[in-house]
Amino acid sequence: MSILEKNTPKHTASVPARTGRPLSQRIFGNALRPGYLTYGLLLAFFLGSAYPLWWSAVVGSRSNEALGLEWPPLLPGGNFWTNVGEVFDTIPFWTALWNSILISTIITVSVVTFSTLAGYAFAKLRFRGNAALMVAVVATMAIPTQLGIIPLFMVMRTFGWTGEIGAVIIPTLVTAFGVFFMRQYLVDVIPDELIESARMDGANMIRTFWHVALPAAKPAMAILSLFTFMMAWTDFLWPLLVLDPGNPTLQTALSQLQSNRYVDYSVVLTGAVMATIPLLILFVVAGKQLISGIMQGAVKG
Repeated sequence: MSILEKNTPKHTASVPARTGRPLSQRIFGNALRPGYLTYGLLLAFFLGSAYPLWWSAVVGSRSNEALGLEWPPLLPGGNFWTNVGEVFDTIPFWTALWNSILISTIITVSVVTFSTLAGYAFAKLRFRGNAALMVAVVATMAIPTQLGIIPLFMVMRTFGWTGEIGAVIIPTLVTAFGVFFMRQYLVDVIPDELIESARMDGANMIRTFWHVALPAAKPAMAILSLFTFMMAWTDFLWPLLVLDPGNPTLQTALSQLQSNRYVDYSVVLTGAVMATIPLLILFVVAGKQLISGIMQGAVKG
């Protein structure tokens, strides 16, 4: 054994590896893993967003006297089905529900279809006036919807469509926001080289759109579908003006629950909860596609 080996100390025990994360990383998190503060803020935002709906469900399951209590109730009562029956007796609920589903579905399909086609044209096709037309489309978003209600109502009355659900559907078959949203998404997600390659392989414009643009646009289409359905479902002013009280949408029918001298707010909130349930079901069903679309839209390249 050499002198160097004799003088070198030998460690019989290895240094224990550090486990866990530092306190600052556990609280604030890092780029790969969120911390306690992030989870706490998310929990606070969730509770703040869910409490109004929960409070509406609680009051909707009780009598109107629950609103006069010093401390608001936190647990449901036993009058929910009684209030549901009162909603059915006061408004044409099933007619309004069918009208809302039909209107929202047709508007969603139309907006997504036309917005995807127009967005692809503005994003990837080269034609004269492309930029000017896009500016005109975006400029229409700056005009308040309320300014066009009176002229639009006069047009619907001239055509004899007042009182029909077509008067709600036709003016919103395509939206400027949908065109702008799809255009901005397709500009970044589809390389020009991919379109040129499809054309060199003999694909015409329709086949290029169907096989190249449409698969790439599906995440954005899912997001646009969800938001368009939600906006059509909750629209109130225009259906209230153009539809008859006997043929309303669900949102305008709910306004009839508080049209009397005495307003039973427990019944009103029961109707609001019933109108919210279809949207909650839609969010649960389409939530996976929504998250996937947001993640794919956030990653470029």
